[in-house]
Amino acid sequence: MAAYAVHMMEEFSFNWRDWARAVIKLPVEWGDFYVTNAVVIVLGIAQAFLAPTLAVAPLGFASLMAMNAIFFHILPVIVTKGRFSPGLFTAVVLFLPVAWVVWARAIEDGQVDAKTATIAILGAALLMAYPIVMLHLRSRPYFRQT
Repeated sequence: MAAYAVHMMEEFSFNWRDWARAVIKLPVEWGDFYVTNAVVIVLGIAQAFLAPTLAVAPLGFASLMAMNAIFFHILPVIVTKGRFSPGLFTAVVLFLPVAWVVWARAIEDGQVDAKTATIAILGAALLMAYPIVMLHLRSRPYFRQT
């Protein structure tokens, strides 16, 4: 959670919203950023409580962090030939190492089998995709509340 808190500060400080609109074409507002990150905090707290009895919870959260780092920070910098992605520093310095350590510890403790790994990774991918899908769906006539 500490890594995510610092990451959110970096994204906010370097105007992630405008970067996301310009570079990855997300129709995002600051309110979306706040709500999504509030959900991440709740999920982070929940996975910490579940960790002793449900290994898939911290593995899913660690996978979410790694996917965020790779797909929303590192790859966009590569694709745009170096354009800075707000959150890049903490994604590389915190998210990837934390995700690695969580997975390594779970493997070392014998908590990872194929089913657990699959559920953790697929669950993280779905969690990563969910707010993006919602952002795109809300502009459709059926979902407009006007």
